[in-house]
Amino acid sequence: MPPVPPHIPPHVLTDLRSRIARLARDPVRHRAPAIRFGLPTLDRHLPDGGLAIGALHEAAGTGPDTEHAAAAALFIAGALARLRGPVLWVLTRDDLFAPALAGVGLHPDRLILAEAGKQVLSVMEEGLRHPGLAGVVGELDGRLTLTASRRLQLAAEASGVTAIVLRRSRRHDDPVLAEPNAAVTRWRLAALPSTPPLPRPLLGTPDVPGLGRARWRLELLRCRGGDPATWIVEACDATGHLALVAELSDRSAAPLPGPRTVGRHAVNRHAAG
Repeated sequence: MPPVPPHIPPHVLTDLRSRIARLARDPVRHRAPAIRFGLPTLDRHLPDGGLAIGALHEAAGTGPDTEHAAAAALFIAGALARLRGPVLWVLTRDDLFAPALAGVGLHPDRLILAEAGKQVLSVMEEGLRHPGLAGVVGELDGRLTLTASRRLQLAAEASGVTAIVLRRSRRHDDPVLAEPNAAVTRWRLAALPSTPPLPRPLLGTPDVPGLGRARWRLELLRCRGGDPATWIVEACDATGHLALVAELSDRSAAPLPGPRTVGRHAVNRHAAG
């Protein structure tokens, strides 16, 4: 340990070290407010115990759903449904299906829709100055630079409003989706085949996927203060909550299905929900 500077009394440094030690022992008490997913394995993995409120987040689809981002849109809507207040949703295309959002708990009466064209980031930043909003969502089919994302993060911190960028692209391998930005968390969602609603022996129901609750592969690509991870979950219910797939709760996530399998079971934004 380096010598104590003569102008700093030793008891000041001792008190400071004691406070830091208390913070390290009790990180939960000092977490930022967060939207809890209600899944212990997911909430415990995130440094804030959930999706941090008053911060910038990013969500996107994968594979064939990269362009429409139906699963990512429902994931966002389900999270914001559990906050109070209106949600500003900034659009680049007129294809948002409000009944699907209502199906995960975000009622259309709470939505403020803004068609912004190429000014999505500017409209988001303006919306984040209004603390009465529960959240600001911006659909972006272009680049999200470090400078632009830092501006959104600072605006979200200042107002306490949660900001979420919904990334969209006509290319599933678009390199701009992998560029670094200042989002606190970055999520990727892929639609997986759902299970039959009833077991096959019961009432002679066929063992055909696609009729039960939708499933997602939920991938946390980046988390400030945390590690990447992947979960297989059941999609948001009518209250916006996720559920862990029971038979996979103690196993690693399965590999993503090939493009043909995902395409057969994926739904576009107009049929989502």
